[in-house]
Amino acid sequence: MNRSLQVTRYVISDLLSAAFAWTIYYFWLQYKLNSSVPSLSSFTLTDQHLLFGVTIVPIFWVVLYMFNGYYRKIYHKSRLKELFDTFATCLIGFFFLSFTLVFDDVLSGLKGYILISFSFFWLHFLLTYLGRLVITSRTAWLIHNRIIGFNTLLIGAGANSLKLYNEIEKQTLSQGNRFVGFISVDGIHKAGLSNSLPYLGSLNQISDIINEYAVEEVIIAIEDEDLQQVEHILTELKLSKIVIKIAPSSHDYLKGIIRTTGIHYTPLIQLSFEMMPLWQEVIKRLMDVFISIFAIILLIPAFIFTAIGVKMSSKGPVLYRQKRIGKYGKPFNMVKFRTMYIDAEVNGPQLSSKNDIRITPFGMFIRKVRLDEIPQFLTVLIGKMSLVGPRPERQYYIDQIIERAPHYLMLHKVKPGITSWGQVKYGYAENVDQMIERLKYDMLYIENMSVAVDIKILIYTILIVLQGRGR
Repeated sequence: MNRSLQVTRYVISDLLSAAFAWTIYYFWLQYKLNSSVPSLSSFTLTDQHLLFGVTIVPIFWVVLYMFNGYYRKIYHKSRLKELFDTFATCLIGFFFLSFTLVFDDVLSGLKGYILISFSFFWLHFLLTYLGRLVITSRTAWLIHNRIIGFNTLLIGAGANSLKLYNEIEKQTLSQGNRFVGFISVDGIHKAGLSNSLPYLGSLNQISDIINEYAVEEVIIAIEDEDLQQVEHILTELKLSKIVIKIAPSSHDYLKGIIRTTGIHYTPLIQLSFEMMPLWQEVIKRLMDVFISIFAIILLIPAFIFTAIGVKMSSKGPVLYRQKRIGKYGKPFNMVKFRTMYIDAEVNGPQLSSKNDIRITPFGMFIRKVRLDEIPQFLTVLIGKMSLVGPRPERQYYIDQIIERAPHYLMLHKVKPGITSWGQVKYGYAENVDQMIERLKYDMLYIENMSVAVDIKILIYTILIVLQGRGR
């Protein structure tokens, strides 16, 4: 489905609602002041208050909604939840406008201020929600009547998947799933489901299948004896920007983790891979940019000192570039000050150790106080890395790690960082075993990502650097 067009509908509706609410408010204010209904001809393009209200204010509201993540899950909206979300966001925006705009520049007294400002709030909220309600209701009707839907892949080839497929297809109100086919976990399938859906292949082909059939949702409905495969399946789906749902087992019902947004729908567990709310993602990126700029300026003397030290300590370039794997598995060049003698890896990739003879004496020092990491602030600035995030590794070691810990690939859902929870708690890893040991801290970070956690990790990193406790 055309998500960009759907987002555009909501944005236009929100812009018009905000402009219309301001216009009505402004005309009503003039009426209260002049005790007569003003005419449109009395307002001109030079009326700054009116122009401000129908241009800048609507843009403010759309930015606020975007900041709150409203335009993200554009086809998966609950009208009741939308009501409360719209109310809460409008209330936040209203209080912001109340402190930045003068609602009572011509009205005197607290009573007049409260009346005019809260009237504006209710007018804006009702018009905004009305526009959204029309779009959301129309979309829901199209989905329920199978006019539009989401290309869906079913994982499972046994009795559970067949039962789930039949249940979803027989629903009076569609959930929007348009099944393109099914795949099996082990490459083996029985005839039952293949009579209704095309068999597309096995689990190890899932990435190609998702791309070929433009899959938007995946539903996992495997047999009870195959439940141990769920982690493997999720690992295969690690980088896919799709909705993932799992058919619940009896244990899930007992644990009370089943959530559904419609009483007519087949209950499914929907997994969320959103690491942080959108507003926190924005703040995290702003922190990356401003702290990196500040650090680059502040550390100019340290940069010059380190560059001279590296050049004088051994032959070779001052900076060292190495291919690392970043977000969504995309490689990038990580730049650091060189700490090893040239040709240190002439015999192949090797991890550094505590008494590594490949590291220069000056290199050992700048590693301890993290001065070798200074050039990475430029990498953060261009968006390839973040200040805080799992440390990026080379593909050579990633291949070894995932053989024993396939969930390592979940780290590629976020940008790698200069420092990390694993770096603070564990330090540099000297072998694959230590990499896997450090992994648990990085997984904890993934599960608990927030701006507050980033700030704590940055504080601990600064303390480690100042105390020279780097490992």
